[in-house]
Amino acid sequence: MAKHSVICVEEAEDVVQELRGALVSAGIVLPSLGLDPVMLARESPCPLVELGRCSVDVARRLAVVVAGVAG
Repeated sequence: MAKHSVICVEEAEDVVQELRGALVSAGIVLPSLGLDPVMLARESPCPLVELGRCSVDVARRLAVVVAGVAG
């Protein structure tokens, strides 16, 4: 993996941890939160963050938090 790709993956992992911490602070847990493994398997990874699935209740709480910050 090229040095640029390694840096991109490390940055993406840091962002996932930052997002996980922010969500936990808001009382929200996305169990599937992580990096998309398919994108990591490419020769030159271009990481995407996989938010995953969640319950309707968690989606509603997430919408409230996002709307509160945006509004």
